[in-house]
Amino acid sequence: MTATDRSIELIKTAAQAAADKLAHDIIAYDVSDVLSITDAFLLASAPNDRQVKSIVDEIEERLSKELGVKPVRREGDREARWVLLDYVDIVVHVQHSEERVFYALERLWKDCPELDLPADAKATRGKTAEHAKLQAEEDSAELGELR
Repeated sequence: MTATDRSIELIKTAAQAAADKLAHDIIAYDVSDVLSITDAFLLASAPNDRQVKSIVDEIEERLSKELGVKPVRREGDREARWVLLDYVDIVVHVQHSEERVFYALERLWKDCPELDLPADAKATRGKTAEHAKLQAEEDSAELGELR
């Protein structure tokens, strides 16, 4: 069994919405062979809580406006460290970059086929590592100034 055309349409729309809000490392997996509850997972991350919330809001708005769907469940709102949007056919995980590294959902789903995403979404790969490197350089520079 593979992800349905509807699931792929939802994934691509959600991925583009996430990319438009500058999400990092957007990736999608077809999990239909290993899970009976959903067809696909979309993973995205952001370096701060406010951006996580912004990405989630954009995904919800775009899927509602363009495809007429609302999540049946939304979890993790208060802290905006890891928000899960369950659309039955797909599940969207938007994580703070630290949670993304810690929980490493990619490791769990690496044996599942990756779904093709819009070019803007693919261009986000490696952004978390890039951001972490810049942050480390800034922190190091600030530390140097304090001495």
